[in-house]
Amino acid sequence: MSDGTKLLDEMNDRSREVFRNVVEGYLSSGEPVGSRTLTRTLNEKVSAATIRNVMQDLEFLGLLDSPHISAGRIPTQLGLRMFVDGLLEVRDLDQDDRQKIDATMTSNSQDVATILDRVGSALSGVTQGASLVLTPKHEAAIKHIEFLPVGGDQALVVLVFADGHVENRLFKPPAGQTPSSMREAANFLNALVEGKTLSDLRRTIKDDIAHKRRELDSLAATLVEQGLAIWDDQADTSGRLIVRGRSNLLAEDTHAEELDRIRELFDDLERKRDIAEFLELTEQGDGVRIFIGSENKLFSLSGSSLVVSPYMNADRKIIGAVGVIGPTRLNYGRIVPIVDYTAQLVGKLLGDRNQG
Repeated sequence: MSDGTKLLDEMNDRSREVFRNVVEGYLSSGEPVGSRTLTRTLNEKVSAATIRNVMQDLEFLGLLDSPHISAGRIPTQLGLRMFVDGLLEVRDLDQDDRQKIDATMTSNSQDVATILDRVGSALSGVTQGASLVLTPKHEAAIKHIEFLPVGGDQALVVLVFADGHVENRLFKPPAGQTPSSMREAANFLNALVEGKTLSDLRRTIKDDIAHKRRELDSLAATLVEQGLAIWDDQADTSGRLIVRGRSNLLAEDTHAEELDRIRELFDDLERKRDIAEFLELTEQGDGVRIFIGSENKLFSLSGSSLVVSPYMNADRKIIGAVGVIGPTRLNYGRIVPIVDYTAQLVGKLLGDRNQG
């Protein structure tokens, strides 16, 4: 049981109702909620003075905060966490929202990146937040690999998959590489690739390099390791995050302090720091997860919330994620079913395409 859930269980009915109304009022308006406002919304008719006493108790527990002297209260991060875990009422998906998301999935495009880009745009439009889509890795069997020097200190690796998909990636090879050593490394890999995906190949190479290192000069062996590292989790993931709707978080009426936090958020995204952790967070459990402020390392500087859900392939393996980010006063009850529905739809769409 979390500390927040324990506090919630220990509250009496009046404290719980005051707390819920403060949070819901803040999520709706973005403004502190005062005792006089609560006298009009509580089911129980009590005086403003009584409500103020309850709010002071909740503030002492770390659930509410008063941003200004004599102002109303707003929920703290702990308070929002407790509300989301114990009091949030998730709505059914709105029919209009469902239709807008469904319309995105009718694209005739065969390109997964194009489809997921449309999904991101739709999520951003429906929620009026910024959307995140983590695209799946291409895991078809590989047909051919080639390393090409392109001048300076860069090289190009070309991957040809059995299904016709081709990927080109630039990377920085170890110092001292020659066209000859690159060909040798490519020949070594091509002797292993038949019927293997990149994940399979990485595992095979770790074993084979140990046994065949004598067949390769030290430079070529290093190139094998460095060349494949371009698709390892950290590097590969950095190019797989689609962000749409930044302008929704930079509206003219956004408070200056929020604006600064949001800019920091997108600076984080644009520098691609800790993106690899994004998918790892979603893999800790099925369904929608909510990260508030500093709970999520990726967005800890922003004071923003992330509502995210993984999507799965036909084998129930997590292959990507979709999510919405925005200020901590997101309309969680509406956003959660939108993200959940979108993730399920994306998983089904990609599963149907792979079977077609």
